Amino acid sequence: MRTLFISCFLFLLTHSVFADTIFKEPKQFIDETFQQKVPKPKVIWLTKKLKSPIKKILNHKYRTLRVRYWGQQNKTAWILEETGKEEPITVGIIISNNHIEKVQILIYRESRGGEVRYPFFTSQFNKTHLTNDHKLDKHIDGITGATLSVNAIKKLSRLALFLHQQTPFSKN
Repeated sequence: MRTLFISCFLFLLTHSVFADTIFKEPKQFIDETFQQKVPKPKVIWLTKKLKSPIKKILNHKYRTLRVRYWGQQNKTAWILEETGKEEPITVGIIISNNHIEKVQILIYRESRGGEVRYPFFTSQFNKTHLTNDHKLDKHIDGITGATLSVNAIKKLSRLALFLHQQTPFSKN
């Protein structure tokens, strides 16, 4: 009986440490982005031509064949995931007029580094563009103890800017 109690306690302890922290549901992020007038989602197929620059941006292959996004006029919204240290981080990114309008952490699954969700960090991305060599045109300050999470969000920001350039919404 004692062993069962200890096992249950340890399971609950480890499960709560690694539980998803949902700061905003992806649907809510999209609804807010387009003020309840949400366009139908669109898809970018990751063709051979796109896979090479995406691999350079992420430093690994992207694991899906297509990426869903929402767009209207000159704005696109992306919900993307990248692994921080061990777990995926779900990020909502809005691109408008070919620059980042907003970065928001939607779901954070890591046990450390959750400070990346705060506006003092995410607001650094506002008005950032992509250079010709697929880098951000602004320096983004890191957070001590959250280096891998910071790097993941920087990669996703670069990816969203790159993917936006592949859409008809980047031409407006």
